[in-house]
Amino acid sequence: MMKNAKFAAKVGLVAVLSVCAGLASAQAKKTLVYCSEASPEGFSPQLYTTGNTFDASAIPIFNRLVDFEMGTTAIKPGLALSWVISDDGTVYTFKLRKGVKFHSNAKFKPTRDMNADDVVFTFDRMGNPANPFHTLERGQSFGYYLDMGLNNIIDKVEKVDDSTVRFKLKHAESPFLADLVMYFASIYSAEYAAQLDKAGTRELLDRDPIGTGPFEFVSYQKDAVIRYKAFEGYWDGRPKIDNLIYAITPDASVRFAKLKANECQVMSYPKPADLAAMKADKNINLISKPGMNIGYIAFNVEKKPFDNKLVRQALSMAIDKETILKTVYQGAGQVAKNPIPPTLWSYNDKIKDYPYDLKKAKELLAKAGYPNGTEIEMWYLPVQRPYNPDGKRIGELIQADWAKIGVKVKLTTYEWGEYLKRSKQGDQQSMMFGWSGDNGDPDNFFGNLLSCDGVKGGGNVSRWCNKDFDALVQKAKLVSKQSDRAALYDKAQVIAHEEAPWIDIAHSVGFVPVRKNVVGFKIPATPYSFYFDKVDIVK
Repeated sequence: MMKNAKFAAKVGLVAVLSVCAGLASAQAKKTLVYCSEASPEGFSPQLYTTGNTFDASAIPIFNRLVDFEMGTTAIKPGLALSWVISDDGTVYTFKLRKGVKFHSNAKFKPTRDMNADDVVFTFDRMGNPANPFHTLERGQSFGYYLDMGLNNIIDKVEKVDDSTVRFKLKHAESPFLADLVMYFASIYSAEYAAQLDKAGTRELLDRDPIGTGPFEFVSYQKDAVIRYKAFEGYWDGRPKIDNLIYAITPDASVRFAKLKANECQVMSYPKPADLAAMKADKNINLISKPGMNIGYIAFNVEKKPFDNKLVRQALSMAIDKETILKTVYQGAGQVAKNPIPPTLWSYNDKIKDYPYDLKKAKELLAKAGYPNGTEIEMWYLPVQRPYNPDGKRIGELIQADWAKIGVKVKLTTYEWGEYLKRSKQGDQQSMMFGWSGDNGDPDNFFGNLLSCDGVKGGGNVSRWCNKDFDALVQKAKLVSKQSDRAALYDKAQVIAHEEAPWIDIAHSVGFVPVRKNVVGFKIPATPYSFYFDKVDIVK
């Protein structure tokens, strides 16, 4: 009996020591926790267009053929080492990087490196209705691909050999190379897709993502946490951190509390009211960058009363933007009058913003047939975004403003994923939305958000399709000289201002608070995305 007791004690001691050793090993690994503001819509950068989805999918998991130099919009090689553009601007030939590995998971182990087949599959899926992975669930679409009209631009993507792929365009397209930097152009594994197709589990392509990026997807608990691990075979060098965790925390005050307690080391979208405290905290670095963004109110012009331009103009005149900037943005933004920010080339500064004029607004409403006002519904943003720090508060301020001209506003919102899904279907009457530029080109705003193609893709939530505006935007994409393109965009902005499918609210300054033991974190030129592949944690 005594012998057995000693043996059991010895075994128990070994077990305890083993657990302790395991804990020590786990502690030795570097784990970075990022407090994000919302659950991603999914893990497919092809299907969605929001920043939090790209932060959770395109950036850690995938790569593109080309990329931006961090902090600039200068294009550099990505999965493509080099490229040649034909003299007429219709053929782009890319030489692919060799030795690029794909991730693996419990059901898939790649048998080859990334090659031209993967690039062809990636774009064929979005552009070819016969591709078995082209069919999507209701409410889903290849948003960017359609918003930008790429289905009418790309004629063919073909494999020349394993390391060479050729894009043939139907016509010259000035922003095309910059378009390929965008997250929708992330390269998928054709081998993984073929295996899923054979197994009858195509839906896993977008649910259990396989890419070539710096981090491998591990698990996702909706509205709670996403886990990643460093990809040992990453072509651009293994990340310095071992584990990356997204702690999904919708409340900005709670995110800040977690940051102060070192429960997370980086947080998204702080409240303007917290900025002073962040600057004063000796453990926090507050990084900032002027935003290439726009926050706006979109009117669904397919629904009354917003089918009437006079109503849209009247409501534009009945918003006190200065009070919104002072109350909500608290100095971290500027009043907007155009759909693009003043930091972007082709901004038309000659346009005069609609004045805050309640008397004139009432006159326009009466002229439109609403002398006694009307009742409308407006969706307010359920999450903090770089272009809108507090959707509910902005909604309340606008509600009070419009009441002064007899317009009663019912404020409504939905969970972020549902908000986006419903807006693509056109369920909204009016809604808050916004945009952070992806590629430094004005077409990224005009084409995605206000073009007729954007209505089909779901990015144009005002569902405004103006033939004169569209003709200018489409022509600007065919012109190679920037000054000539800018002249066309100047005219397009005049039309957008007159027709008023939006109320341009603000362009914000972006802030990212990080703990001082985090080194190497930078805000890119097209904010605000969160890159952690070059980040380290030091004592």
